[in-house]
Amino acid sequence: MNYRRFGRTGLMVSEIGYGMWGMGSWSGSDDEKSLQALQRAVDLGCNFFDTAWGYGEGHSESLLGQLTRANPERRLYTASKIPPKNFKWPSRRDFTLDDCYPPDHIEEYVHRSLKNSGLESFDLMQFHTWEDVWVRDERWAKKMEELRSQKLVGAVGISINRWEPWNGVATVRSGLIDAVQVIYNIFDQNPEDELFPACREMDVAVIARVPFDEGTLTGTLTKESKWPEGDWRNTYFVPENLIASVDHAEALRPLVSAGMTMPQMALRFILDHPTVSTIIPGMRKLTHVESNIAVSDDDPLPEDLHLRLDAHRWEREPTTWSQ
Repeated sequence: MNYRRFGRTGLMVSEIGYGMWGMGSWSGSDDEKSLQALQRAVDLGCNFFDTAWGYGEGHSESLLGQLTRANPERRLYTASKIPPKNFKWPSRRDFTLDDCYPPDHIEEYVHRSLKNSGLESFDLMQFHTWEDVWVRDERWAKKMEELRSQKLVGAVGISINRWEPWNGVATVRSGLIDAVQVIYNIFDQNPEDELFPACREMDVAVIARVPFDEGTLTGTLTKESKWPEGDWRNTYFVPENLIASVDHAEALRPLVSAGMTMPQMALRFILDHPTVSTIIPGMRKLTHVESNIAVSDDDPLPEDLHLRLDAHRWEREPTTWSQ
């Protein structure tokens, strides 16, 4: 495992981190298997774990607490997220700070997350939704600074809405946050335009989420793919999206070289960008943990392959199903 500096915090985090959404509330989750996968990741050098109150109303946070207590000799970096007060994902332009993150709500849910996890503090606390106009309302920043002074949180970050990397640039440039979490993958290359330059300028850490485009870039989806009733993926992969996603993945398949899988290529594409601090794939199986973490030791992709992958940039606009 290789490690990267986490922006101006100076923390050295594993470049392959761990996204814990799937084990919080997705169908098929099993706590025993989840903890086995998490522990395997720790044993292989992963030290950055991202969760949220919204992942099973604290269930994923409790798993992270168990993992941390099971490894007292290791320095594991813990990240969670405050849910919006209106519990609506994603945010919309007409939502105000009072709708989503009034100071008393921020404080309440930081304490809830600490209680769920049994931790004394989180290394990073993020806002689970964001609107860049909120940066003008200083109340959220003052409350986070208060919680930081109480040593309940370390760094402060935001998680940017799907396909809206522009909707965080002003906040990055404000100097009020230490990290930004954004979708970045072979299809979603938009963060390279404005967000990444701002993060480099302000020394803000970048957490790349959804590296496999919710499963599209694993190369395993078909136009007939279905999930159990109640699984979030059924609402995301509506026919309009599923058919287009499979078509885009199939167009990419000829670029996967011998000896490499599509998921490995997808991860390596992200790692080859120096602005990225860590990637947080969701991993619920031991085999996924081992194969994903192994990519950290792989060589960078050839420059000519990067040029060809650049052509697979997919411009998308948020819609009712994209959440």
